[in-house]
Parts: sequence; C-alpha cells; structure tokens
Amino acid sequence: MKFLKYVEEKRYFLILFIIMMLFVTLMMMVSSSKEQLVINIVYTNLGCIFLASIYIITGYFYHNSFYKQLNELIKSDEKEVLAAAHQPQNYEQELYMKLLKKVHSNYMDDIEKLHNEKKEHQDFIMSWIHEVKLPITASLMLMRNSAGKTVDYLVDKFEDELHKIENYVEQALYYSRIDSFSKDYFITEISLNKVIRESIKKHSKLFINKQINFTIWDEEQFVQSDSKWLSFIIDQIISNSLKYTNDGGSIFFIFEENSKEKLLQIKDTGIGIKPEDINRVFEKGFTGSTGRNYSKSTGMGLYLAKQMVLKLGHNISIQSEEGKYTMINIHFPKADNYYLL
Repeated sequence: MKFLKYVEEKRYFLILFIIMMLFVTLMMMVSSSKEQLVINIVYTNLGCIFLASIYIITGYFYHNSFYKQLNELIKSDEKEVLAAAHQPQNYEQELYMKLLKKVHSNYMDDIEKLHNEKKEHQDFIMSWIHEVKLPITASLMLMRNSAGKTVDYLVDKFEDELHKIENYVEQALYYSRIDSFSKDYFITEISLNKVIRESIKKHSKLFINKQINFTIWDEEQFVQSDSKWLSFIIDQIISNSLKYTNDGGSIFFIFEENSKEKLLQIKDTGIGIKPEDINRVFEKGFTGSTGRNYSKSTGMGLYLAKQMVLKLGHNISIQSEEGKYTMINIHFPKADNYYLL
C-alpha cells in the first residue's frame, strides 16, 4: 500500500484533526485574561469531545450500511453472495473483498472438480455394472441351457465368463485405489520378462482360443518399477490387444534401450485405431468407434494404464494404423534420469 493511498484512507480523521486544531487555536486567541483560562479550557475540551462525537457517529452510520448488508447476505440463501455484496468503502475492505473472491473462486473450482469426478465415478460404476452383468447373464444362460452339453464344454465356457468378471473386478479395484496410489507402491528393480510372461499366462486361454501367437526377446531385462502396478498395466494392454486382434494374429513384445531410457513396445496385428481417435484413447471412458462397433468396452483399461504409468514416473505413447497394427510404448527412464522426476 502506497503512503499517499494510506493518507487518502485517513482523510476524514485529518479533516477532524484540522477542525479541532482550528478550534483550539481560536480558543487560544480569545483567551485575554487568566480569569477566562478555566472557562476556555472547559470550552476547548467540550468542543473537542463534541467534534470527536460527530466524527464517531458519522463514521458509524457511514460504515454500518456496509456491515448491515454483509450480515443480511450471510444469513440469506443467496448463492452469489460476493457478487451481491456492497461496494467496499475503503482500501482495506477492498483487499478483503478481493481475498474473499479469490478464496470463493478456488472453492467453487474445487467443488466443480469434485462434482465432475463424482459424475465420472458414477458413469464408470454404471458402465461397470452393465459390463459385469453380461458374463453373469451368459453364465446363467449356460446353466439353463446345459442339457446335452458335456461337463468339459460347460466348465470351459464358465471359465471364460469368470475370467471376464475377474478382469472387470480388478479394474474397479485399481480404479478405487488410484487416488491413494502414493501409499501403495514400491519402486525396485524387477524382471520385465517375468512380468510379461505372467500376464501372458494369465491370458493363455484367450491366446489359445484365438490362435494368437506372441514373440518376446530371449535375454532377461530389468527395469525400475513396481511389480504389482506394472503387472496390471501390462495386463490391460495385452487384454486390449487380444480383444482387437483377429484369430490367427500376432502380438510382439519388443525391448529397446538407449542412453536415456528403456522402452517396452507391445505391438499387435489387430484392427488398429482411426486417426481421429488415436489422441483420445487414454481418456477416461473413451471407447471410440472401435470400442462401440467391434466390442463392448468400459473405456477404462488404457485410462488406468496411463494414470498408473505416469504415477510410477514412466511414460506411455501409442502408434497405430487402421487395419494394420497398434503399438503401445512404455518408456522407463534410466536410473540417473528417474530420480530427477
């Protein structure tokens, strides 16, 4: 606050001070004898008290209108309280109003963010319920139409449906834990080959049923990551690749390394992604034309994969050509670069 601005704020006090000084000066000028000294002192004090009283009373009525309106707004149900507030009467009130507006704006932004998150959460839950009901319904249909079917056939079909349910439950579990991620991971050196092979084993039945081949490098490679979360990320990518790769296709696991990073590439010979969709595949709930037309999808797998990849300090990117291939790249920074993140 500038000094001149401060002086301007005290203008009414300065006016009072000048009037009182003029009054005192006048009283001194009319003091002609010692006999009038006591009377002049009394008059001077009474005059100063009168002027101070006028100043206080005037100030009270001047500021009371502002405070009264604020009290009415506080008690009211007015949503736009700050917008309806009276104009500030001095610089101090102006600063407080600006501070309150800033706090209110931040508060409303947080409320809107929470509202959007709640809506997205509800959308996911509704989508998840719809998706998980499909394998449950399919299982019930198998039970009702089991006549004439062998036990091996029924067990095989039930396993397929249970695998789908397990995948949806796992998605929901990791989605619910993503906000508390920082409390539930431990970065260490893990075998990338082992994580990939465990994920392939988990999806082995689908690999066999669709006769999809996979290729992986021979030499064992290690990366800095969390084994549990990285396993989930790779599970989601492989699950997507299997879903959108036709029977007899292939999935390639490629490992590359340079001075800055280690790179895992998961490439499939699937149906690919349209150019207009490729920049949105990591968005929450986005299924694109492929997800809508080719297969039912919650659109959460790749979203969760990207969120977890970023939280682990890695990065993820995607390349695709419609009708030919899709390749997802997970970038692992080298140790020297990792601790700079």
